[in-house]
Amino acid sequence: MTEVISGVLGAFGLSVSAGLNAYIPLLVVSLLAKFTDLIELAKPWDALESWWTIGVLGVLVIIEIVADKVPVVDQVNDAIQTFIRPTAGAILFAASAKSITEIHPVLSLICGLLVAGSVHAAKSVVARPAVEVATAGVGTPVVSSLEDIFAVIVSVLSVVVPILMVIIVFLTIWLIATIIERRRKKKFGETF
Repeated sequence: MTEVISGVLGAFGLSVSAGLNAYIPLLVVSLLAKFTDLIELAKPWDALESWWTIGVLGVLVIIEIVADKVPVVDQVNDAIQTFIRPTAGAILFAASAKSITEIHPVLSLICGLLVAGSVHAAKSVVARPAVEVATAGVGTPVVSSLEDIFAVIVSVLSVVVPILMVIIVFLTIWLIATIIERRRKKKFGETF
């Protein structure tokens, strides 16, 4: 039972990470599956372990990291990633859920798609435009770098210690709610 729970928690964590950067969690899973026993990928997901896949993902990680740091290019990148990030989340959820035999594959794909798609939407429609307006684009590279670091940490922890995903998710929700509340109070306080 704990293996099922950890598989699902890890799958959710990887999907969250894919919503920020599609290729970082895919590369993390590929490398961990190739070089460790921490994650075992069943067919057809074991294709992520091939050197070709790892090489292509490495190049895509670099392209997305660079594109996401440039103020206008990041918006084009987010538009393109609207289809890629949810797909990556779906693949990661289905590939990493150790309980894949107990959860229908289509349900796993849908869960990953919804989780990554929601994170991507929050990032590209709400958070990023607010940062760009508030900082005149100067904050974009900083926020993007923090997102990439968060994506790496969440991806690794999702595989290594999936139960931490519950803590990370609740802390992230609390942090976002606190920031929103402070901004709301500050804005409300300034208008009256």
